Amino acid sequence: MKKYLFLRIGSALVTLWLMSVLVFVSVRLIGDPTHLLLPPEATEQDRQALREQMGLTKPLPVQYLIYAGNLLKGDIGTSFVTGQPATVVIGPRIVPSVLLAAAALLLSLAAGVPAGIVAACNPAGATARIGNLLATLGLATPAFFVALLLIRWLSVDLRWLPTNGYGTLAHLVIPAVSLSLYSAAALYKLTQSTMGEILQSDFIRFARIKGISLRSVIYKHALKNASLPIITFCASQFGLLIAGAVSVEVIFGWPGIGGAMIDAISQFDYTVIQAVALIVVLLFVVINLLVDVLYGWLDPRIRLAH
Repeated sequence: MKKYLFLRIGSALVTLWLMSVLVFVSVRLIGDPTHLLLPPEATEQDRQALREQMGLTKPLPVQYLIYAGNLLKGDIGTSFVTGQPATVVIGPRIVPSVLLAAAALLLSLAAGVPAGIVAACNPAGATARIGNLLATLGLATPAFFVALLLIRWLSVDLRWLPTNGYGTLAHLVIPAVSLSLYSAAALYKLTQSTMGEILQSDFIRFARIKGISLRSVIYKHALKNASLPIITFCASQFGLLIAGAVSVEVIFGWPGIGGAMIDAISQFDYTVIQAVALIVVLLFVVINLLVDVLYGWLDPRIRLAH
């Protein structure tokens, strides 16, 4: 297990380094931030002086080495626009984004997995047909469209929930439901497919022949074997929910990192763009590392193969 952990941690660190290079280079392809930071009447000499002050005149490898050295010291930079450390700009926004993504993922699990199990147990039944239809709609409908419909119905017509804001459970309901629809549909499809294959396998048939009840077969045997792909999907989806919640955050005035990224891009604020991208990458890598460790714990064959 120690060797397995060492390999997984090493792989995670290499991934972080490669992504830091990719983020650093990609951000610098956006354009010259001096055109937004300085007024239109500024001269080229003014722009050049600002570039030198921001360290943008140095060769790109030198800029990256400075950037990487600062990262190792825990410094993700200072905003070019506000002059504040990027941690101050982004820090308060991380918790709202994680909260929204976690709530959406929990709703997806609560809706998608049980429905997928029911559909897998009776694939020709009415529940499966209705579930397949709803799942197709969920996969095809954008989150922002669902958000607008729910605002009209639950906030404007029924006046049950607020239209925007942050701070209470009521503010979380519509954004989380809007964001969870695609994940719930995907989890339904994944659970239905995986459970359907497992329920047709020989060891499940043997368990039924031995007289084990269908409920025990489903929850003690089939679901345990189907849990690995579900865990993998949830791990990747959590990061995608954080990164992809921009439209929902904007609609509801949710103070997440998606809004910070939009503001930074509109102002060519290199440092904040890099910081947001790196935080999202870090979340992906850490979550996948935890899933790898969980895999090794659940299935000894995986860790013994390394």
